[in-house]
Amino acid sequence: MDPQQKPEQPKPKLHGSLFFVLGLFAFIFTVGGCFHTSTQDGPPDFHVDVNKIHNPIPHYLPKSKYGNQDYKVGGRWYHILKTARGYDKRGIASWYGTKFNGRLTSTREPYNLLGMTAASPDLPIPCYVRVTNLENGKQVIVKVNDRGPFAANRIMDLSYVAAKKLGYANRGTALVEVTSIDVPNPLEKTREDFAHHRPQLYLQVGAFAYSANAERLENELHHITERNIRITHEGRRNLYRVQIGPLKDVDESDYLVQRIQNAGLGHAITVIG
Repeated sequence: MDPQQKPEQPKPKLHGSLFFVLGLFAFIFTVGGCFHTSTQDGPPDFHVDVNKIHNPIPHYLPKSKYGNQDYKVGGRWYHILKTARGYDKRGIASWYGTKFNGRLTSTREPYNLLGMTAASPDLPIPCYVRVTNLENGKQVIVKVNDRGPFAANRIMDLSYVAAKKLGYANRGTALVEVTSIDVPNPLEKTREDFAHHRPQLYLQVGAFAYSANAERLENELHHITERNIRITHEGRRNLYRVQIGPLKDVDESDYLVQRIQNAGLGHAITVIG
């Protein structure tokens, strides 16, 4: 056949995969910027003097028309809270930096790694919260304007500069308390509250109405870890909670979460004592 002559090609057809790709782009546009993947992220290549960067002054913010719908990532549904009022949660915080700098957040604001902002998987956005590093008592105020993180047992992703002000930018994660700000004075708690308290990290694997079920799970967990396993009883709700710990660090927590899932024992949640 003459190489200059080509057989007539059939007209292209739209396949289901194309509709899937278009749907994926539509989802990312809806959820926003903090759709974190595993490619390299890190700090800026210049010195940042965090003493020159101050907490934002909280004020009323209407809900964004973007990023406040329930959504699904990695097979898991995330449900947005109706209000941030009364939110007070302890868990693991991470941070994000240069990889996302300049990208649009879920509220359609450009992410600035030098801004006092954060991402939450479930808080209504935007809103202001106080974040306390439970390991050193340092506190910051941040505006939550993005979605994420989606790694197991992470409750907040802070900007690089917020993480640096909290003292954990050099190691990736910290044990924190996140409290909504709905009062005029957001820093009513003082660092002295944490001066003599070292937080302890646990994994809660189950909660049962009957002690026999809790003891059965405890026996199964002994095949997974040599860490201490405790059963606590909450009399008011008559619940027996099965918890592993205290754990050494976040890495051990992540490792055990995966082992527990692989063993078919469900999804463990972080508890900080």
